[in-house]
Amino acid sequence: MLRPYPLFLVLWLLHFAGHAQAPLAQWHHLDPTADQTMGISTDRAYELLRSLPARPAARPIVVAVIDGGIDTAHVDLRHVLWHNPREVPANGRDDDRNGYADDVYGWNFTGGADGRNIFFNQKEETRLYARLKPLYEHQTLATVPPGKKAEFRLYEQAKRAYTTKRAAAEANYQDDAQELAKDLANVATLRQVYGVAVVDSGRLRQPPTAPDTALPRLAARYYQAVRGKFANLDSLTNQYGRYHAKLKRVLDYDYNLAYDPQPLVGEHPTDLAERHYGNPNVEADPRDHGVEHGTHCAGIIAADRANNLGVRGIAEQVRILSVRAIPNGDERDKDVANAIRYAVDNGASIVSMSFGKYFSPEKTVVDEAMRYANAKGVLLVHAAGNDHLNTDTTTQYPTGRFLNGQTIPNLITVGASARTNDEHLVATFSNYGQQLVDVFAPGVDIVSTYPNNQYHPGSGTSMACPVVAGIAAVLKVNFPHLTPADLKRIILASATPVHTQVRRPGTKTLVDFATLSRTGGIVNMYEAVRLASAVPVPAATAHCSK
Repeated sequence: MLRPYPLFLVLWLLHFAGHAQAPLAQWHHLDPTADQTMGISTDRAYELLRSLPARPAARPIVVAVIDGGIDTAHVDLRHVLWHNPREVPANGRDDDRNGYADDVYGWNFTGGADGRNIFFNQKEETRLYARLKPLYEHQTLATVPPGKKAEFRLYEQAKRAYTTKRAAAEANYQDDAQELAKDLANVATLRQVYGVAVVDSGRLRQPPTAPDTALPRLAARYYQAVRGKFANLDSLTNQYGRYHAKLKRVLDYDYNLAYDPQPLVGEHPTDLAERHYGNPNVEADPRDHGVEHGTHCAGIIAADRANNLGVRGIAEQVRILSVRAIPNGDERDKDVANAIRYAVDNGASIVSMSFGKYFSPEKTVVDEAMRYANAKGVLLVHAAGNDHLNTDTTTQYPTGRFLNGQTIPNLITVGASARTNDEHLVATFSNYGQQLVDVFAPGVDIVSTYPNNQYHPGSGTSMACPVVAGIAAVLKVNFPHLTPADLKRIILASATPVHTQVRRPGTKTLVDFATLSRTGGIVNMYEAVRLASAVPVPAATAHCSK
């Protein structure tokens, strides 16, 4: 039986190479009423903005994308990138004296001063278990000193998570090895039957002349797998091979207790107050798949809307600041906190954060950075996660609450929705939660920018997050007096409530869509602009704008 494609391969399967003569189809811009598609009403929102009374000319704002890097040469991004005007490129000096030399497009907290970079890291449970195992391996709760009992419980939780996930990763790898061997054997058989070195879709479309009646069925199944997606069977099995290599990397890095790439960076991991480490490399690297992710997110927010190429971002008058802090694996709390601070200190009004994990041992520093962002007037937007879990009961970090239980006032957490208003409206993979997921946004088959001037569709709450960040950017550009609290309130209040019966993610159980988030709705930019236009401009702000 042919294997289904895993979610992370969606970006590869529907491939748009090079530039399009006109913008590619992007369903998330459409209007639910006019287009019968559960988009965000982008064009309708811009029509409303043009109809409003004249206001002072909009000034560009900075939107930071904390991710795995951005292809700064992409034709649809290069004109919308933040550029540090006080830094001389590649002179090795910190010209603006902010502690980060040559940070022309942003900063990379996952690299060393010598230019090397971390491409893979452990999962947080792996890091915790590796660190705490020597201390507690032969202990029990009864033998641990009172002051260490909380840490011992954390050790037990990390050990349990690591052990379970490592075993699952090993089983996946072994199962896939067997499937890959079957595929390679089947391809070899079909080559022999057809008498050719390369079997393409044209060959597969013609049933092979062979006494074995199973062979036509085999050819038909592989024909369905390759047509419209791959040039031939070798391309298909090469893709399977890349997937198999990814499963191996999960064992080698994510769940490998002995792997520790941090010395490459050269900072002091236990010094949570340390700020100035890393390097200025925020661009593409062929070994790092994280840049594909960051480039895709950046395009959703602000791909050039005026060049009539490829795709259109949601926001105009935006400059994208790249902050690289997210490797393949789990991000470190220290890096996330420093990435938020760097974004704030370099003028970001909105920060898009498409990452997450299920342990946060240094959450204190992340909380402090979020408070810092709030004090500086910065809104944070975060992806809810792709494990079809209820985050009200299984915490995903960064979470919407501080350690003291208070709601983080400048953070929006976003789940992923699909294009049709039926039982499939909620993405099958999306995390959800009536308390800790604020709202849903389009996150399935979202076409956006990809390295090397390419375009691909991608699926994930990672795509839904920049949709909301883009809406927030439109509001901030056109209504600059809005505070983070205003932006959050308007985006949540303007979400369109939906009561469609949908499949609860990870199950076949039908539930009311409105029960899966705080708002029970999907973001709508038109409604958000309408609400924002009614917010009075504070007198001091109005006076300053004259």
